[in-house]
Amino acid sequence: MFMKKAALTTGIAAAFMLASTGGASAFTACQVTDVGGIDDSGFNETAWKGVQDSMTAYGIEGRYLESQSETDYEPNLNALLDAKCDIIISVGFLMADATATSAGANPDAKYSIVDMAYNPTIPNVLGQVYATNQAAFMAGYISAGMSQTGVVGTFGGINIPPVTAFMDGFYYGVAYHNSQKGTDVQVLGWNPESKEGLFTGNFESLDDGRAFAQNLYDEGADIVMPVAGPVGLGSAALATELGPDALKIVGVDADMQVKDTNNPGVYLTSVLKRMDSTVMQVIKQAMDGTFEGGMIVGTLGNDGVGIAPYHSFDSAVPAALKAEVDAIRAGIIAGSINVGG
Repeated sequence: MFMKKAALTTGIAAAFMLASTGGASAFTACQVTDVGGIDDSGFNETAWKGVQDSMTAYGIEGRYLESQSETDYEPNLNALLDAKCDIIISVGFLMADATATSAGANPDAKYSIVDMAYNPTIPNVLGQVYATNQAAFMAGYISAGMSQTGVVGTFGGINIPPVTAFMDGFYYGVAYHNSQKGTDVQVLGWNPESKEGLFTGNFESLDDGRAFAQNLYDEGADIVMPVAGPVGLGSAALATELGPDALKIVGVDADMQVKDTNNPGVYLTSVLKRMDSTVMQVIKQAMDGTFEGGMIVGTLGNDGVGIAPYHSFDSAVPAALKAEVDAIRAGIIAGSINVGG
């Protein structure tokens, strides 16, 4: 496989990238990233993995355009239309308006958007959404069980549903631990009832990630879950400096213990959003003629969401707590445990 830059529409700020399997392909899947970029160690990169996996599995070509700002969204979508892409995948809730506009103007083109579903549906757009609150509930429970201070925290990038879904699940997972075990672990940074919490206002600043985690740590939190893409790398860097006995991080989107090679020993677990899995499903539907507008939901039951292994903390997590988390997963799938509080 090789990658090369190719010129497209004049004025497009982002570089156009073509990934090829080495031979001619009758099908091309294309992706427009949000501002986090293709290598954000989060949802852009994981969605692109779904394209790459499809290239390997189905022998297709894959392309992407990186958005440097929100003003790039619509021009990038239009550039991929001009490139005759068979399916265009936009990544992120913030691309909702641009995707709807482009899809409405090009009803014969096929689109899919990660982290968004339209109501009413758009006939040529398939939304990919995730029950991240299910997996975050498990992460909240184990965080409550592992906290030494009795205080954990979370913060988001921007106050939008794909972000707050993580925070909701985390909060209610802690609350479930309290109700089941008689503990009184506090959650700083988010209240799902009032919808008030901590937000950096961006998905880029590592300095903000460090500062927000520091503030939560100063207030007693020894486990923090940043829901802000690359911003969370700043939180992890702080945890590395303080030491994992002082501050642990819960990653989001991807297995950050694996992705964040600069801070590999600070992640208790990660809340996984399997964009790669749903992207592959969408591409397959576009290829075999079953594609239609609507929504596909990633859940614990279909492995669309989950939590990562405990990695370096595996021996520190009591066997009983691991068993409780496994039982919670089964209960959520069976519908006997309500993750909404």
